[in-house]
Amino acid sequence: MYVEMMFDSLEGLSVGDALGQQFPVMRTSVDALRAGAAPGGQWRWTDDTEMACSVVAELCTRDAIDRDHLAAAFARRCDPGRDYGFSTVGNLSRIRKGAPWREVSAAAFDHQGSCGNGAAMRVAPLGACYASDPDMIVTQAIRSAQVTHMHPEGISGAVAVALAAGQAARARLDGIRPTPEQFITTVLDRLDDGETSRGIRRARTLLGASVHQVAGELGNGSRVTAQDTVPLTLWIAATHLHDYPTAITTCLVAGGDIDTTAAIAGGIVAAHTGPEAIPREWLVAREPLPAWLDRARPPKPGRLRRWLTGSPRRRQPARGISKPSPTQ
Repeated sequence: MYVEMMFDSLEGLSVGDALGQQFPVMRTSVDALRAGAAPGGQWRWTDDTEMACSVVAELCTRDAIDRDHLAAAFARRCDPGRDYGFSTVGNLSRIRKGAPWREVSAAAFDHQGSCGNGAAMRVAPLGACYASDPDMIVTQAIRSAQVTHMHPEGISGAVAVALAAGQAARARLDGIRPTPEQFITTVLDRLDDGETSRGIRRARTLLGASVHQVAGELGNGSRVTAQDTVPLTLWIAATHLHDYPTAITTCLVAGGDIDTTAAIAGGIVAAHTGPEAIPREWLVAREPLPAWLDRARPPKPGRLRRWLTGSPRRRQPARGISKPSPTQ
């Protein structure tokens, strides 16, 4: 497990989420943000970050996704003021009161399960964590999604984002930059056929098009579904994998559910660039992450260990954390 890269991805996710949430009321423009401006005040993050922090905490403390524990964590920490969807608040409230998560998740949307973008918005750090093991990425992303999203498209969206973040982190470890087409193709190779994967396939044919054309064809999250959200975010991440600020501002230009698209794209891109690529002004403006997450984070490797194991950019598995069995 690459714990440091998981936290790098979380930084990118949370800053994108907070900026996307705040941007509609900012007295600034996308051009000003690209030029380095950062309006004063604190940027408050949303449910995207709160749930992503729970995923990260579970991976730190349990080494893998335990769905019972993750469901309980989501329910316990749910703050409706964080812009959760109405149905999500209701479902997590039922789980908090003792309803089995399997029944609640399966019963959503007339027993079809949710195909919303919520499982995708929180999963990028998980992909970075298992950067060296795509099979584990798929297994753990499915488990993380099922707690709230039983619909095949909701699960597929989470798997696609996790694979993208894992590939971004792997390319960082290997010191390479895949072409946008290679990046998307590697994700598609491990996805089952469905509406979300067909949208990602269409995104691959739109590489080089304008973001307005891409959002017009693929959607920009306005319908709050995985199908309407994930293809655009993978197009943005593939196109701007080396450039965090441009990836995020491209989400703002696309419109729609911008806190979620910026969270997804930000989590993927930061897994590749590291937090150094996030403008310092943006990091300072983002509301601090919850204190309970700090308590779950393992200690960082010491300077001597980093020197002995190679380049500081190459993240080593955290001491005491082993690869879980797929049956856990």
